[in-house]
Amino acid sequence: MLVAVPLIAQCSPGQSEDAAAADAESSVPQEIQLFNGEDLSGWEYFLEDENATMADVWSVEDGILVCKGEPRGYLATVDEYESFKLVVEWRWPEEPGNSGVLMRIAGEPEMLPSSVEAQLRSGSAGDMYGFQGFQIGGDPERLSEISIGWNLAKIAGNENAPGEWNRYEITVDGDHITVVLNGMVVNEATDCLVRPGKIGLQSEGGVVHFRTVTLTPIG
Repeated sequence: MLVAVPLIAQCSPGQSEDAAAADAESSVPQEIQLFNGEDLSGWEYFLEDENATMADVWSVEDGILVCKGEPRGYLATVDEYESFKLVVEWRWPEEPGNSGVLMRIAGEPEMLPSSVEAQLRSGSAGDMYGFQGFQIGGDPERLSEISIGWNLAKIAGNENAPGEWNRYEITVDGDHITVVLNGMVVNEATDCLVRPGKIGLQSEGGVVHFRTVTLTPIG
């Protein structure tokens, strides 16, 4: 039988227990609120319509990030991340539509930039894509080549009904990516391109709400 053993901070000579505990706590990766519930600090954007502004598409209302879906484009974090656990909660408040979570974004901004996507399109949440040279691998029976990259179909669906909140827990650890949707593993990709990149939320034709976007670095 395995028994969980509580972590006890070890004191170095001359170090107090409080200082040792503080050192141990500081070594644990801290969760980062990419969306703070108040404004879009820490985010930048790309839109296909060069005359459109961030405020034309994205706003914060009662702690919820609202995306109108038009013009098409994406929000992107200013900072870059390589390996992490990402939590995203979203819902379709009106008609079910299309959006996606982009990760490890690099290169020139465009509608589908070089990145890996966890699909949010209603009915397809859990599918994954590698765009513009972003390599992903996995089960050959679920992996197919598309015009601008690769598609890795989900193992199973587990979306809630339109209007209800859904929760992604995406672990991007080196070349391995695991997607958990509402508590169920719905996709796993291997042999993925490893590099730092931005996190993105797509505007892709449907009104979509986000209420949680948090990231905990790995390593």
